[in-house]
Amino acid sequence: MESGPAIFAGAVFALFGGALLVWTGARVRRGEPVAQGVGQVTSAALAGLAAVASLALGAYCLTRL
Repeated sequence: MESGPAIFAGAVFALFGGALLVWTGARVRRGEPVAQGVGQVTSAALAGLAAVASLALGAYCLTRL
């Protein structure tokens, strides 16, 4: 009964983390800013960290089934 929400949460975290990682990589590769008003290296590092953390949370949720 409790595996349904865990699967949903894991899938959401994994999709968000993967999409954020791809989007950040595309912006950095083109040389465009990841966030307005922030240095490119800082914003790319923080967005990458958030993406990896989201992927880790997704993996954690999916392994707790």
